[in-house]
Amino acid sequence: MSPRVILVGAPGCGKSTVGALLAERLGASFRDTDADVEAAAGMTIAELFIEKGEPYFRDLEAEAVRAAIAGHEGVLSLGGGAVVREETRLALRGQRVAYLEIDLAEAARRVGLNTARPLLLGNVRGQLGQLLEQRRPLYEQVATITVSTVGRSAEAVADLIVEELPA
Repeated sequence: MSPRVILVGAPGCGKSTVGALLAERLGASFRDTDADVEAAAGMTIAELFIEKGEPYFRDLEAEAVRAAIAGHEGVLSLGGGAVVREETRLALRGQRVAYLEIDLAEAARRVGLNTARPLLLGNVRGQLGQLLEQRRPLYEQVATITVSTVGRSAEAVADLIVEELPA
C-alpha cells in the first residue's frame, strides 16, 4: 500500500492546495504530514520549533512520513523540509513523487510574512532563497514528475500532474 502521488516542494509552492484538488480529481483522500505532526505533538509546527527545536520536529516529521507512505493510498503532501532527511528520500524511492517547482519571487509573494513558517522568520526572501538553493537538488532527486507552479493556478497544476501520471 502506498500513496498514489506524493507532493514535495518549497514553502509556498502550493502542496496543500494542489494536494486537495489532486485528491478530488483522482477520487482519493488527501493527507498532509505537517497536519499529522501537529496532531501527534498537540501543538503547531511553529510551537514545536520554539519549544522543542528543529531536530525534535524533524524526528516527528520523519516518523509521520514513514507512517503515511505505509498507510495512505491517496494524495500525500510532505512538509517542505522533509526531504532533508536521507531516510525520507530513501522511503520515497519507487513512489510517484511530484515536485512542485517554484522560483524565489513567486515563493516570497505567496508566503509573505507568514509567521506560521518558523524557518522563514526574519528576512523572508533571504531565508527562502537559501532554502530553495539547498533543497532544490533534493526535490529533483526524489521527483518522478516536476511541475512548475510559477504563474499557474492550483487547478492548472493539479491538471498537469494528472496528465503526467501513468495510467
